[in-house]
Amino acid sequence: MTTAPTETRLPLEGIRVIDAATIIAAPYSACILGEFGADVIKVENPKGGDGLRNFGTATSRKDTLTWLSEARNKKSVTLDLHLPEGVELFKKLIEKSDVLCENFRPGTLEKWGLGWDVLHELNPRLIMLRVTGYGQTGPYRDRPGFARVAHAVGGIAFLSGMPRGTPVTPGSTTLGDYLTGLYGCVGILMALRHRDRTGQGQYIDAALYESVFRCTDELAPAYGMFERVRERHGPTHNDFACPHGHFPTKEDGKWVAISCVTDKLFERLAIAMKRPELAAAHVYGDQKTRLENRHDVNEIVRDWCGSLRREEILDRCFAAGAPAGPLNSIADIFGDRQFHSRRNLVAIDEDDIGETVIVPSVLPRLSVTPGRIKHLGPRLGQHTDEILGGLLGVDAAEIEELRKKRVI
Repeated sequence: MTTAPTETRLPLEGIRVIDAATIIAAPYSACILGEFGADVIKVENPKGGDGLRNFGTATSRKDTLTWLSEARNKKSVTLDLHLPEGVELFKKLIEKSDVLCENFRPGTLEKWGLGWDVLHELNPRLIMLRVTGYGQTGPYRDRPGFARVAHAVGGIAFLSGMPRGTPVTPGSTTLGDYLTGLYGCVGILMALRHRDRTGQGQYIDAALYESVFRCTDELAPAYGMFERVRERHGPTHNDFACPHGHFPTKEDGKWVAISCVTDKLFERLAIAMKRPELAAAHVYGDQKTRLENRHDVNEIVRDWCGSLRREEILDRCFAAGAPAGPLNSIADIFGDRQFHSRRNLVAIDEDDIGETVIVPSVLPRLSVTPGRIKHLGPRLGQHTDEILGGLLGVDAAEIEELRKKRVI
């Protein structure tokens, strides 16, 4: 574990981002931009701030570990956008900024006099990321949206779980938020590129369910052409390849993932199993034959895995060139040489926390201008005086008056 380098000039330095969103999706877009040099100002309601501060495990500072990790590199400013003074200050911030990230329900910013038409007129170069459950248009636009619901609507939760069993959450309950945050960040970067050419800003309409749906490989064309509805497969996925799934080992709670998407890879697995005859053409050497006999093939692999410790299985697969890997818990990840070699875990010391906080490192990896973590998520309103006084030129007496009125 290590801290990130601090000397390289980052590609987004000079870009100012206003993050007026909450929880994960749109704020994650802003987080990525901040890791690569953008100046990210987190605008929060003075009455409690972003709900992410209370999402997860609380620290000695009361803010959660989730907040510390996902709000890193941001400056916190409090503004109550329900009050006219807060709206006016927000407009001044927009005039001096390049990007706005928001995730209010459609119509909310418009109700406050901060819709796209108003903000675009104030700053024609503004790029605005709008994240909602269902987008700014369509019959569902006014419905509240959360990642768990997006997994269901977008079609991925239906595929998760045991055959004919209850559909389950596909991994993290926040997966759809992170996916949408990534798409949002890509949209912002493309919009910045367009602005470089034309000087023109634009808004990005991102919906949680659409981000999930976009990651469903051939689900749509297979139904459109053959009316094929993919069902839940449990730990083995047998639509395209076999064996292709998760298999329990001799050790309780230890599993391996094995993926034989070609005949050659199955041949290598057969060698690792010391049963090369399984890869003969008249046995299971052909993918079509394996799929037709998927139950038998999976049982053979399951029996083999169940007779060995996880490390033995992996050693044999690696020696034969068969694709396999451990199903890592977070405890496994902390002990994994690959994670340490790639510096996927970053240790950050925060003075007001009193202990080291370990967070995932910055992605993507750039060879010349790698991103960095300057600090973890800030205290609520930590930078209000700095931003209002320094950036907007509000004098100390007026800041104090705004504080008395609870605008900040």
